[in-house]
Amino acid sequence: MIGWIILGAFVVLLAVLLVRAAMFRPKEEPAPAGEKPQLEGKRIAENLAAMVRCKTVSSYDPSRMDDEEFEAFRRLLKERYPLVHSACTLDRVARNGLLYRWPGKSSDSPSVLMAHYDVVPVREEDWEKPPFAGIIEDGVLWGRGSIDTKITLCGVMEGAEYLLNKGFVPENDIYFCFGGDEESSSLDAPALVAELQSRGVRPALVADEGGAVVNNVFPGVSEPCALIGAGEKGLCNLEFRAAGKGGHASTPPKHTAVGVLASAIAAVEAHPMKASFPKPTKEMFDILGRRASFGYRVLFANQWLFEPLLKKVFSAMGGELNAMCRTTTAFTMTAGSNAPNVLPAEATATVNCRISGADSIASLKAHCQKYAGDQVSIRVLQGSEPTPYADTSSEPWKKVSRAIRAVYPDAVVAPYVMLACSDSRHYCAICDNVMRFSPLRLTKEERELIHAANERIPVEKAADCAAFYVRLIEQL
Repeated sequence: MIGWIILGAFVVLLAVLLVRAAMFRPKEEPAPAGEKPQLEGKRIAENLAAMVRCKTVSSYDPSRMDDEEFEAFRRLLKERYPLVHSACTLDRVARNGLLYRWPGKSSDSPSVLMAHYDVVPVREEDWEKPPFAGIIEDGVLWGRGSIDTKITLCGVMEGAEYLLNKGFVPENDIYFCFGGDEESSSLDAPALVAELQSRGVRPALVADEGGAVVNNVFPGVSEPCALIGAGEKGLCNLEFRAAGKGGHASTPPKHTAVGVLASAIAAVEAHPMKASFPKPTKEMFDILGRRASFGYRVLFANQWLFEPLLKKVFSAMGGELNAMCRTTTAFTMTAGSNAPNVLPAEATATVNCRISGADSIASLKAHCQKYAGDQVSIRVLQGSEPTPYADTSSEPWKKVSRAIRAVYPDAVVAPYVMLACSDSRHYCAICDNVMRFSPLRLTKEERELIHAANERIPVEKAADCAAFYVRLIEQL
């Protein structure tokens, strides 16, 4: 009898799972904000190439930043976008921050469009073509910043110039906030936020770089996915320190400071923090899971049952999927003795951590201390907590979604949590709906070129980027 009861319960459960999966069908996509505008692709590509030729290399050491290159970039903006500079006020904030204000018919519901114009350093010998020559060859623009992220700054300016040429006046004030040190110290962004606060500006929407239109990033989904970063993980650098007696290496103790530190590192790596799926990730599962093949729909339609399994699968697969569901710890720097035959008086290691919304700097430090042991001290070098999440049912979210659909009508729009950090985290202090989306259709190869040698982008994608901002600005 008990066996029949168990079998019956299993049959009922299986039926429930399959019925829920069969009913787990795609939701209606947002209506596009008009048709894709036809822009002057050649001119846009030439303007972006000119931006790439400015060597606006960022550095944590301010003395290594070439002020003339940054000034050349600012002069270029004035030359290439005269209508923007006629219609907007422009203020210099901090060292390289640029704050444009485009007056609208009202100041009640302003928006901020963000980008940064600094770039990471290069090793020129690793490049097939000069990284700052702005070469366009076979329809492809080569150069540092062509993807990250002068292309989005170019898109904002091109979109505004196009609309101004047509006599467009926005319904509400629009601010363009461009930083010059996002890749290093990120001092311009908080200064820009402080300036907006001093003016009493509380944006309804802030849009910055982030997700893109991508393929083959979600299990079982073949359609392109436009992923909007509804939030981003926190960032924290911790220093592990172990003390030793020092002395000659010919008479070592059982464990040197390096050995103690190595054991601590191994223990922390062997005990990752608990997996969890934040709200945007669950919403992504709900939207994209409905587009997946039937086997995957069974999983995503029944998260109430399969969430523990999904966490284990994502953890085992590593990489982006593992980072999506937990706080990560990456040991990146170590130091000990300054000679091979000298015992270290102390050894240190630096760990770069990306903090999930379920955790905090405090809980991260406590977790690491638990497994590192009493012989290792841990201190926070610097950090920022995970950001709040944008509301995916809000009108600002719908505006971004409609602009995406105007340019990429085949894309499924979904939220996600951005794994890296951006300047946009500072704007959460003044805006509830900060969204991170780079309006580009990027292949896996192109995404891997960000911060790498031979960064390049097909030139038609610059026009697509500008087209997105045209349709977004029209709604603001």
